[in-house]
Amino acid sequence: MKSTSALFTDFYSLTMAQGYWKRDRLRPNPVCAVFEMFFRHQPFNGGYSIFAGLGTLLESLAGLSFSDDDITYLKSFKIFEDGFLDFLKTFRFNGNLWAMNEGTIIFPQEPVIRVEGTLIECQIIEGMILNIINFQTLIATKTCRIWLASKKGSVMEFGLRRAQGPDGALSASRAAFIGGASGTSNTLAGKTYGIPAMGTMAHSWIMSFDSEEEAFENYAGLYPDRAIFLIDTYDTLKSGIQNAIKVGKKLAAQGKNFGVRLDSGDIQYLSTEVRRILDDAGLTSAFITVSNDLDEYIIETLVKENAPVNSWGVGTKMITGGQRSNAVCGAFCGVYKMSARIDEKNIIPVMKVSDNPEKTTNPAIKQVWRIKDKSGFAVADVIGIENTDKLTTGMRCCFWHPCGDYRHFYHTIDGSAEPLLKKRIDNGVLAEALPSLAEIKTCKEASLESFDSTYKRLLNPHIYKVSITENLRNLKLELIQKHLGSRDLKTTP
Repeated sequence: MKSTSALFTDFYSLTMAQGYWKRDRLRPNPVCAVFEMFFRHQPFNGGYSIFAGLGTLLESLAGLSFSDDDITYLKSFKIFEDGFLDFLKTFRFNGNLWAMNEGTIIFPQEPVIRVEGTLIECQIIEGMILNIINFQTLIATKTCRIWLASKKGSVMEFGLRRAQGPDGALSASRAAFIGGASGTSNTLAGKTYGIPAMGTMAHSWIMSFDSEEEAFENYAGLYPDRAIFLIDTYDTLKSGIQNAIKVGKKLAAQGKNFGVRLDSGDIQYLSTEVRRILDDAGLTSAFITVSNDLDEYIIETLVKENAPVNSWGVGTKMITGGQRSNAVCGAFCGVYKMSARIDEKNIIPVMKVSDNPEKTTNPAIKQVWRIKDKSGFAVADVIGIENTDKLTTGMRCCFWHPCGDYRHFYHTIDGSAEPLLKKRIDNGVLAEALPSLAEIKTCKEASLESFDSTYKRLLNPHIYKVSITENLRNLKLELIQKHLGSRDLKTTP
């Protein structure tokens, strides 16, 4: 089991944890709580996100502890009591964690993770949950947008050199594979996660020889079964493709195929010309791969213009999320909020109230149901109170906007109502074996297929309905009234 330092948390989580510890010593049982992770805005102004990072999180929680060095470091601050530090020496996450399947399509306001445990446990793991899930979900979503823009083509992730440090590169490669990448240039990620490692050559290979033809000749001699020639070092059409053809014909005579890569210039024009030249030379099976700072918008345009591209290499704008990752905060803005407090055996719903309705959270221990029609297409996600709301086929329900305002709609469930949150950790122990990355990618593809194409388009995607049940809405309004002392806000449609 991989060991993870519990110091990977915000410092205020530890100062609060000491406060909880001191209070718990005066009580027969520690105060427990329920926290939820959700997000408020889709990244990239898109219509969906891909839930990613759960496997990494679960493995990290399973090995979470404070080492002796960690305790020594905390002691140096001279603000933590010896008794609290002794408590941390045996700290483990022994709570419960519920989550959606990794690879599920997710939407704003709905809980994607629910944590149940002592306040200390829930508080210490907050930073880890948000760090892992926010980043991997961002990259998986970006990659999926690129993959769909390529018409589900072959997309290679090679953002190693532009990623946010070594761990960021590994996490991003994992997330990109879930999102739709077919392979990675990151060899360590290939070994760690079983992702196909891929690559061609750099301009330095070609410049290390006296001629371009000699460079291609030597590469083909080394790798006759996977030769891809980078043809834009000097002049793509007058030099690069001509020398690639000379060497490519020798490979063809041996029954081998080859490819060429474009990494600069007008990809539309150059790929069309290169395809024509290859075909005129009788090399119709030779393939073209392109790179050159691509993103989903460029790829979608090239595909619509019928650019003869067989595969795509995407680096910076995939592995970093690119520009406009989120118009509000520049990242995937997942948050982690308490929704209930458990005092002895009493469950007390809690919520944050704000003048901004979007930042007013939804109280109680909740479940999320995905409602589908008879054809299997998703109609809406509905958030309800666990063990109170039961959504089943045939029910006619009134669903309300998650911000608790007047907007609502009636719907008869004529298809299925699937609960999305499932127990992943039970009293600190993994509830089931973790799926492979290939299985997670399959989950993502199946989840995507259940949504109409209007939700997945790049520009002005249709907004998917996320709603709350009437029970949850009424509870929310009651708590708002309690906290704000306002008039009776409960309404009946």
